[in-house]
Amino acid sequence: MKSSDRNSLSRRSFIRGVSLAAAGAVARPLTAKVRAKASKPQPLSKILNYNPKMGYRRLGRTGLMLSEVGLGGHWKDRLGKRYWDEFANDEAPTDVAKNRTEVISACIDAGINYVDVGTSAECVAYGAALKGRRDKMIIGADDYKLSARDPDNCEVDKLMFAIEQCCRRLRTDYIDIWRAKADMYGGSTDGHVEVIIETFLKAHKQGKVRFLGISSHRRPWLGHVIERFDAIQVVSFPCTARTIEKNKGPKKDNIEEVAAGYDSDTTQSIFQSVRDRNVGVIAIKPFLGGNLFKSYGKEKFPVTGPGSKDEDDLARLTLQCILANEAVTVTVPGATTVHEVENAASASYKRKCGLTKADKRRLSHVTDQRLAELPAEYAWLRDWTVV
Repeated sequence: MKSSDRNSLSRRSFIRGVSLAAAGAVARPLTAKVRAKASKPQPLSKILNYNPKMGYRRLGRTGLMLSEVGLGGHWKDRLGKRYWDEFANDEAPTDVAKNRTEVISACIDAGINYVDVGTSAECVAYGAALKGRRDKMIIGADDYKLSARDPDNCEVDKLMFAIEQCCRRLRTDYIDIWRAKADMYGGSTDGHVEVIIETFLKAHKQGKVRFLGISSHRRPWLGHVIERFDAIQVVSFPCTARTIEKNKGPKKDNIEEVAAGYDSDTTQSIFQSVRDRNVGVIAIKPFLGGNLFKSYGKEKFPVTGPGSKDEDDLARLTLQCILANEAVTVTVPGATTVHEVENAASASYKRKCGLTKADKRRLSHVTDQRLAELPAEYAWLRDWTVV
């Protein structure tokens, strides 16, 4: 037997042999009793930044209550692109730190309590913004450059380093959700996932991570991981205004079902899988990576002014549409300004009012048009229509 094979078998034996008490998660089916115990939601009095106008949902069996609208880590950079990658010397420019501090303050006021972070620059900026108030925000994080997205990083020591770097840059001792970034296109193997789980168990034991999540842009792969590994407590994947559940009709406030993309023959909906296994869902890319708006690429940091009413309405309606799916825990639009935070939060505030027929027609028309016009690097988003 090769050394690599022995190591693989050893890792599998380690993961399968870990007791549930070690981290609240193992790579074997959870009993109904354990599911029920782990699913108990927090009382309203303990919900971070509780605002009676905001909706809150339980993040699967973590028991965390998240605002149904969160904050995506991305915001427009000085070139008008959608995210900041890294800062020299891990120091956020003064204007950036000020902007992120104002945005986080607006989130707290609005009842938003979750921020989703994916680059080293985002860790640095939100670390500065949360200084002195770390307890006001639930953080999900991973640095894509150090993540398991690169198979060369799929070693416990390297992934532990990634977690520690996120903590250092965020100025915190722990991450609430290690949102491990797997290969975007489904190239990660079961062995890679086992390394992620082993890393989580180690980091959890050391108090550096509370819960384990995983993300990918590939539906069949993510469906397999949810079904195969009960250690996964949270999943992150794209949801747009066109995303509906496979083999079911549209939700009350979701636009009508359309033809599925390739891989539509997946046997079971991811949404059914997460319900069956009590897995929390973080819905990313609600605005098609920014491509939903005609202004994308034209506005540069710092953005001034409230923005157009037409795009504000389109953003709010999109988030309301996504939240019509109760299997989604939280949707995480990015926000460059305080105004964008307040507009995103209003999607939750107004959700119970529902979408009018005119709203649905408009949203359907614009979303279809933008999906058809997606640049090549975002064409894969079309595969997340029937999920």
